[in-house]
Amino acid sequence: MGEIHVHEFISLDGVIDAPTWTFDYGFHPRMGEAIGDVTQRSGGILLGRTTYQMFEPAWSVRTVEDDPGAPFFNDTTKYVVSGTLAEGTWRNSQILGSYDADRIRGLKKDVERDLYVSGSGTLVRALLADGLVDELHLFVYPLTRGEGPRLFPPEAAPAKLTLARTEAYDNGVVYLAYRPQAS
Repeated sequence: MGEIHVHEFISLDGVIDAPTWTFDYGFHPRMGEAIGDVTQRSGGILLGRTTYQMFEPAWSVRTVEDDPGAPFFNDTTKYVVSGTLAEGTWRNSQILGSYDADRIRGLKKDVERDLYVSGSGTLVRALLADGLVDELHLFVYPLTRGEGPRLFPPEAAPAKLTLARTEAYDNGVVYLAYRPQAS
């Protein structure tokens, strides 16, 4: 049985939109190591439609020479939650259909290794609401965005989390890994 591990780039005020605002801070090599630790344990990628369609043109043409993460994104099975996509065009893609918490629970039981989620805000908020996220990997950037989609919207139920790991980088970014607190 696999766990669901969510990776997000997030502003101090909780915005997780397309992270072009991260470019000013650079990408510290240890950030790549932290993400690599998560992807290394993962045997599948769980994505929402929008992120899938953003990732495909960016990752499908990359090689390991371009980016060490390219083999993971291209060779790993991608499970896509979408009520509108009929078929995947990126190799190793399976369309799961519209969001269904029971289908995701079944997927967690069926996979031998963890499922990695990146971006996919709508999907992640649903997974959090249904208690399906086993660990959040947040890279918190030292800026506020004001407007934008939040990881935890105002209507989200209160939750308690336990800090699993933390690391600060020279570029001002802080990595925080949280697990749901056992009830």
